[in-house]
Amino acid sequence: MIKVLFADDHEMVRIGVSAYLSSQNDIDVIAEANDGGEAVDLALSHRPDIILMDLVMKKMDGIEATRQIIERWPEAKIIIVTSFLDDEKVYPALEAGATSYMLKTSKAEEIARAIRQTYDGQSILEPEVTGKIMNKMRTGSDAPLHDQLTAREKEILLLMTEGKTNQEISEELFIALKTVKVHVSNILGKLTVHDRTQAVIYAFKHNLTK
Repeated sequence: MIKVLFADDHEMVRIGVSAYLSSQNDIDVIAEANDGGEAVDLALSHRPDIILMDLVMKKMDGIEATRQIIERWPEAKIIIVTSFLDDEKVYPALEAGATSYMLKTSKAEEIARAIRQTYDGQSILEPEVTGKIMNKMRTGSDAPLHDQLTAREKEILLLMTEGKTNQEISEELFIALKTVKVHVSNILGKLTVHDRTQAVIYAFKHNLTK
């Protein structure tokens, strides 16, 4: 079962989405939060496989909650589920460490599919989000995407350019294989690429190799 924490300050949204997700054979909504602060506490105490995070909530918003969770639990997989596509919300959420970004206009089955794909190590972005990021890359108005990578992610990306597998990276850095997979997923998401090959091409293109 994929254990899910759902954070949203709209009770009816939580009830509806949670009911659908819990009807799935492989998903279990183990906890719900109605604000960012509660989401942080529940995430760290329950350690769910996936966190569904609303952005605009009382007391603490989803961006700050995501940032605090990732700082204290880097392996967390957070899917933003929101109505907002504003630049001032999309980029901070991804920079804070969100793995995927979905819109509330998505169908329940699409959210369930995103949960499964994110759980398997993929990064899911709405086409509109990808378009915004690609536009920023084209205009060059902002810092390059790889500036978002943490020191550990840059280290892993470098090993990826050397052809290292996840298992080899795990052994070389003395970290768990699952942790490597999480970092690789985050790297793909931050670089807005779909697979390791594209990530390696990005690294060579931007002179990120030794």
